[in-house]
Amino acid sequence: MATDDARKATDAELDILNVLWQVGPSTVRAVHDAMTRLRDIRYTTTLKTLQVMTGKGLVSRDESSRAHIYAAAVGQRETQRSLAGELVEKVFGGSAAGLVAGALSAKKASPEELAKIRQLLDDAEEDAR
Repeated sequence: MATDDARKATDAELDILNVLWQVGPSTVRAVHDAMTRLRDIRYTTTLKTLQVMTGKGLVSRDESSRAHIYAAAVGQRETQRSLAGELVEKVFGGSAAGLVAGALSAKKASPEELAKIRQLLDDAEEDAR
C-alpha cells in the first residue's frame, strides 16, 4: 500500500476499511449492514463510498457475480502505521513519547494493554541497540 493511500482515506472510508478488515470480502449490503451499527447511513452512501474507494485503490471489486464483492486493497497494519506516523508528526511534533502520553491520558488502559505496551517498549529498545 502506498503511504499516500492512507492519507487520502476519509473517516467514513476508514470505517468501511475496518469492516472489510474484520469480516473480509463482502457485498455492499453486508458492508452497509455493518456500517448501520456504527451510525445512520443510507445504502446509496455506502455504495458511492465504496465506488470512490475503488477509484482510490483502497478497495478492490470482484464483478464476477451479480452482487459485486469488495475487499480491502490496503493492509490494516500498514495503514495504522502510516496514520500513526502522520499523527506523531502533525500533532505531537514528531514525539512518539508525546503520542503515547496523549493516548494514555485520553483513555484508561487495561492491565493487559499496559503489559503489551511494556513489551512493545522493550522490543523497541532491543531493536535500537
